[in-house]
Amino acid sequence: MFGYSMVQTIRAHADKMDKHLRGEILNLYKPFRWTPCFLHKMLEGSLKRFRKLSLIIEFKEGCYHNGFREVRRVTGKGMRHKFRCAFPRVSCCSVDITPKGFEDLLSNCHHIRRVYMNREVHALMDVATDAINASDVVYNNTELSGEDVSIAIIDTGIHPHQDLSGRIKAFTDLVNNRTDPYDDNGHGTHCAGDAAGDGSASSGKYRAPAHKANLIGVKVLNRMGSGSLETVMQGVDWCIQYNEDHPDDPIDIISMSLGSDPGSYNNEDDDPVVKAVEKAWDEGIIMCVAAGNSGPEPQTIASPGVSDQVITVGALDDNDTADTREDDTVAEFSGRGPTVYGVVKPDILAPGADIISLRAPGSYLDKLQKSSQVGNDYFTMSGTSMATPICAGAVALMKQAYPNASPDGLKNRLKNGADLWTDRDPNVYGAGYLNVENAIKE
Repeated sequence: MFGYSMVQTIRAHADKMDKHLRGEILNLYKPFRWTPCFLHKMLEGSLKRFRKLSLIIEFKEGCYHNGFREVRRVTGKGMRHKFRCAFPRVSCCSVDITPKGFEDLLSNCHHIRRVYMNREVHALMDVATDAINASDVVYNNTELSGEDVSIAIIDTGIHPHQDLSGRIKAFTDLVNNRTDPYDDNGHGTHCAGDAAGDGSASSGKYRAPAHKANLIGVKVLNRMGSGSLETVMQGVDWCIQYNEDHPDDPIDIISMSLGSDPGSYNNEDDDPVVKAVEKAWDEGIIMCVAAGNSGPEPQTIASPGVSDQVITVGALDDNDTADTREDDTVAEFSGRGPTVYGVVKPDILAPGADIISLRAPGSYLDKLQKSSQVGNDYFTMSGTSMATPICAGAVALMKQAYPNASPDGLKNRLKNGADLWTDRDPNVYGAGYLNVENAIKE
């Protein structure tokens, strides 16, 4: 196998390729084991010309523009090449390219720092407002509701549900390029309701923490709840650009209930999606990200929740008893720390088991899980996907109380206000159970 040119390319440039890309290229050669040797040269030539690799290319510091031009030059050569997206804020771009074109790029473009496989990203699925003390929270004689705070839901879209009436102030579709709000999966709608549903279809019974907050829908996942690193990075980048275009009415919080395997980079900053969410954080947007549903084993925090900067949210099971915490425990599925980079995570726990929120009629999940329907308007789901927007809704109340607070300041306040468990492992329980009232008073 070492005689094949692409295998030699891996050996020569291994330091520039993530493990998923190296594995993908090696897998292209597996069928060769069952073909006669005299055909291998012809088969490799065909493979290199006609197979496509979907890649994210990161450039060295200060080399984005020169690297960008070189990538455009190479991708302009072949009909099977396609330049897809530019991400100048994080010095990356995405392309579809043949193995032959990739060889050319690695040999001639000296501005490349690292190349990543454009892997799949998935929605993370596997009585909440009262449970986190987010009902009737008063600060400076004002009942907090998330009013004038904006939360972006980067997910499968948002169905224009009655409980969100008049509060979806913007929507972008990076999957199908539709203009009006919709959700063909149902996951994003549930998350939007977890954060900001006003409970109008249930006489207030299923009201979320930030029931007057505005919402921005950013669709990056398809009908099946899947997307790619590229579409997620596009979604985060769109939010940053939105704030540049709307400085007087920006996105305050992003809720991301999605993720992928964290991979095994040298450090978290080598992860392209971590780069994207940390750029948003640095631009003043508070990032609430799911811990993932691969627990209970250690080191199961999903990417981009592995980021040291963002608020990584684990799921707690309150056993349907919001008035007491005596029987509360971390949900079995909730991702555990430390991260693969040794960072203590999650940061906080919020309810994530059997959460009732908004239904998206006719969506994929609505048809697949009819038993999860609650009346005509609601739907029950479990996962850190639900805990994350509940946390985002809580942070919206804090942002309303402290409009000038930085993301770091609100994160510290959130953690310091949590209800602690004595002698509990922080890599399981984080700082403790989210308590909005304490966090605002802290």
